[in-house]
Amino acid sequence: MDKKNERHISRRSFLKIAGAAGATLAGLSACTGKDAGSGAAATGEDGVPVGKMTCRINPKNGDKVSLLGFGMMRLPSVGGKSAREGNEEIDQEMVNSMVDYAIAHGVNYFDTSPAYCRGKSEAATGEALSRHPRSSYYVATKLSNFGDYSREASMEMYRQSFKDLRVDYIDYYLLHSVGGGSGMQLLNERYIDNGMLDFLLKEREAGRIRNLGFSYHGDVKVFDYLLSQHDRYKWDFVQIQLNYLDWRFAKEINPSNTNAEYLYGELDKRNIPAIIMEPLLGGRLSNVPDNVVAQLKQRDPEHSVASWAFRFAGTFPKVLTVLSGMTRMEHLKDNLLTYSPLKPLTDEEFAFLQRTATLMMQFDTIPCNDCKYCMPCPYGIDIPAILLHYNKCLNEGRIPASSQDPNYREARRAYLVGYDRSVPKLRQADHCIGCRQCVSHCPQSIDIPKELHRIDAYVEKLKQNTL
Repeated sequence: MDKKNERHISRRSFLKIAGAAGATLAGLSACTGKDAGSGAAATGEDGVPVGKMTCRINPKNGDKVSLLGFGMMRLPSVGGKSAREGNEEIDQEMVNSMVDYAIAHGVNYFDTSPAYCRGKSEAATGEALSRHPRSSYYVATKLSNFGDYSREASMEMYRQSFKDLRVDYIDYYLLHSVGGGSGMQLLNERYIDNGMLDFLLKEREAGRIRNLGFSYHGDVKVFDYLLSQHDRYKWDFVQIQLNYLDWRFAKEINPSNTNAEYLYGELDKRNIPAIIMEPLLGGRLSNVPDNVVAQLKQRDPEHSVASWAFRFAGTFPKVLTVLSGMTRMEHLKDNLLTYSPLKPLTDEEFAFLQRTATLMMQFDTIPCNDCKYCMPCPYGIDIPAILLHYNKCLNEGRIPASSQDPNYREARRAYLVGYDRSVPKLRQADHCIGCRQCVSHCPQSIDIPKELHRIDAYVEKLKQNTL
């Protein structure tokens, strides 16, 4: 199929989807709590609407789920950063405040994992949520048995989740990150051969799991296989990566990825609700190149750059909730403004975002989503910080290709100074020995050592003035 027809079909399909989304949203009340009705709508003193959160109904069981889901992967630390970084402890007081604020403004879906925040996210989530009635929230977590696939270790992880979350049932439970690594072989080792999937199906029958699904990264054969077994497993939901860049360009960004248009379409065919992760593509769609910022702001000066990505993800009617990892209160408030209520994209706005995605593909950024699954590095290298600093400078036009470039001196200084500020010297790319331990953990299948060596070579040329 040629690119012109492919674009036409994608846009035509979206017109149908967007129309259905408008009809769906028109029939829903605001989401003011898990069991609540529409409630009284108002605007708080800080300008954030109360009682206007858009909800979606889970067709499997009638769950009324907030379109904004709180991803507990980037919780705030006592040092003010994300608790995923370094050895900083989670700021539990701030987590409690953000959860309280989210629930008060209609958010009722909270997503965590035993792997998040160096294994401490579930306990922090449990402490924050347990201060609220159990009927006021849905909690999602995962079987994140990345290191030990044995039945014993997997069972212990499953049971520990209940203790840490302080619950006697889990609303949404996932097989975590299927499709990565060796694909079908790894799926079998983690969930099939050890009997864990059969066990989880029985747990669903017993009511300790209310909804069972999986999150997908990587080999599309695994995705297709699990959907082919839908009559057997009866998936209640599936978590996929969807944003306006991955809609048609995921495979171009990384050959191991799958375009979100295909993933969503396959779920739509089977009437399986979709949970959306990476709506901002690890922050890349909130830190877009300056010329893209200008275009987005020209069309909508009142809202953030990130709001475009959240509107894109929320417009699709089979999307149950869109997850956002929110480290600071301002992130939460901005997302609440976008979804209280959602203003679905028009067909013209969809076409505009696809043109924007095409423009962004001209930038040769590294597809790092800052998930930190590659960490910790045994040699202390801060892999995400190195890759993200490179991407940031590339997006801002501060990657000089030659010492003859007009802005070479300014760009050279900005890169080197910013590199030292972002990454301590003992954690920079020159310490990579190419052990490749990180590669198998990367959901985006980045050849991390290759990129680190390339960046280190570039930095050395900047330092020596030999570009």
